[in-house]
Amino acid sequence: MGNLSALNLGGNTFGGELPSKIGELKGLQVLNLSACGFSGRIPAAVGGLLRLTTLDLSKQNFSGELPIELFGLPSLEVVSLEGNKLSGNVPEGFSSLVALQHLNLTSNSFSGEIPETYGFLRSLSVLSLSNNSISGEIPEELGNCTSLQVLELRSNRLTGEIPGDISRLSRLNVLDDGNHISGRIPESLSKLSNLSTLDLSSNSLSGQIPANISSIPNLKHLNLSSNSLQGEIPEQLASRFDDSSVFSMNGKLCGKPLRKQCPSEKNKKRRKLILFIAVVTGGSILLAMCCCGYTYSLLRWRKKLREMAAGKKRSPARGSSDRGRGSNGSNNGGGGPKLVMFNNKITYAETLEATRNFDEENVLSRGRYGLVFKASYQDGMVLSIRRLPDGIAVEENTFRKEAESLGRVKHRNLTVLRGYYAGPPPEVKLLVYDYMPNGNLATLLQEASHQDGHVLNWPMRHLIALGIARGLAFLHSSTIVHGDLKPLNVLFDADFEAHLSEFGLDKLTVAFPAEASSSAAAAVGTVGYVAPEAVLTAEATKESDVYSFGIVLLEILTGKKPVMFSQEEEDIVKWVKKQLQTGRVSELLEPGLLELDPESSEWEEVLLGVKVGLLCTAPDPVDRPSMTDVVFMLEGCRVGPEMPSSADPTSPVV
Repeated sequence: MGNLSALNLGGNTFGGELPSKIGELKGLQVLNLSACGFSGRIPAAVGGLLRLTTLDLSKQNFSGELPIELFGLPSLEVVSLEGNKLSGNVPEGFSSLVALQHLNLTSNSFSGEIPETYGFLRSLSVLSLSNNSISGEIPEELGNCTSLQVLELRSNRLTGEIPGDISRLSRLNVLDDGNHISGRIPESLSKLSNLSTLDLSSNSLSGQIPANISSIPNLKHLNLSSNSLQGEIPEQLASRFDDSSVFSMNGKLCGKPLRKQCPSEKNKKRRKLILFIAVVTGGSILLAMCCCGYTYSLLRWRKKLREMAAGKKRSPARGSSDRGRGSNGSNNGGGGPKLVMFNNKITYAETLEATRNFDEENVLSRGRYGLVFKASYQDGMVLSIRRLPDGIAVEENTFRKEAESLGRVKHRNLTVLRGYYAGPPPEVKLLVYDYMPNGNLATLLQEASHQDGHVLNWPMRHLIALGIARGLAFLHSSTIVHGDLKPLNVLFDADFEAHLSEFGLDKLTVAFPAEASSSAAAAVGTVGYVAPEAVLTAEATKESDVYSFGIVLLEILTGKKPVMFSQEEEDIVKWVKKQLQTGRVSELLEPGLLELDPESSEWEEVLLGVKVGLLCTAPDPVDRPSMTDVVFMLEGCRVGPEMPSSADPTSPVV
């Protein structure tokens, strides 16, 4: 197979040694044999794969040292060797792979020191060396790896201090270092503005926690436990991380959130108490003096009145009573019932105003889960408000619990739930999402087919399909089945990035019969997109989601709607197969794609995309690939320059 460019055999139960004949696949660019059962040494013949960019031999039983031939692969970008029994010193040879971006040697038996020459790897974004027997100090030269995003060194035998040059890694997201590191936490770590995870637990760090750590804007996860830190926890840091486990097992550390008061705090409270007593005493004396003065003035005033009275005396009590009368008003202010928002605060009254009392003109879409409205608030914020149908049978506490759970499902290719509302009025239940200004995929495909100025070339179509696949793969990894994947449920943000919508709503409502049909298909999907077995069982599964994605992918590439074929004649899957079998490949493609040169790589890429769609629509659900595999295949469809997209198919959003 001389033309083979990708070999993915991961997740099998192979045994024995890896055949050296694999070195004869000279065109190989991706070699993935992860999670199999290979053992023995990694053959030196792998060094003959000069076009190799990705090498994944993780979670095997490989042992011994790495072959030096491996360090002569000029195009190597990803090396994953975690979970083996490899030994020897940390290979310095990787320093010569200037294109290297991902190096994972976690959970092996490597020893020695981290080579200083790793500082030459300017393109390196991930360096994972955890769970080995590496010793020595962290080399300062790692500060030259300016593209580094993840640095994992936990569970080794590293000593010394944290080098200050680490603060030069401006793109660093994760710093995980649990060894025998001593000294102080460098204040310069506050310069790592992109840092989201800082785990320095299980070291021998001493001194006080730098107050400026709290100024790292994106820091989400912090762990400083099991060290020798001392002094008071900075107040702002304690307010951001109020879990005591973050700071536990530091004998001389005090303050919130630990239940250990600092000596300075005790003195401060004592001074406050003394000041309070002094203020109360002084206030009492002043009040007593004022009362004496008031009584003296009152007696003089009454005496003067008696002297001025010519006849009937005037009662001072009555005058006092008249002066005491006033108007009695009531305060009916208040902001009204609040929507539960995960980031900001808005009220139900503001939402009524933003949607003009849910006016028909503000309706964005209609579906089985109610209407979606555009809400334009006075401060310029624009949101999408889904109003669930009245009379849903879900109890309010259950609704709130499920909404909170759905709000934690976050991915850049999903419409993220930002808040919710449940009564009063008792029938009103709302879900709040980000507003998607560029409509849905169905409208985009329709406009592109009319050729009215909208550009929808192959790279854009590929990016849309890949975004949908990544979003659906993330849902499946979260054990959520979509159940109704179709172009109407794919929305676009301001950058035309695809976002899946209409998922996870079954537990927030009850099944509503479709307006036009009461068939089983209406309960689990939409005619033309629903899998055949789901029609029979009336149950959506991950496999039926894959089928629906295949139909959507074929529609993206061919411009043909699945409902334009009559059931008696053929469906879109049979039509595509017929065109391929009869050699009428050009008739497959949307008119906007016919400008492709049949000799170009893009033409081949489109046909690969069509074949992925046919794999997804296999009649037997067992034969369909998982969405993770679909993402992998779609990423392999594009060998030309890629448009900007997510680097990680499962990267969350905030």
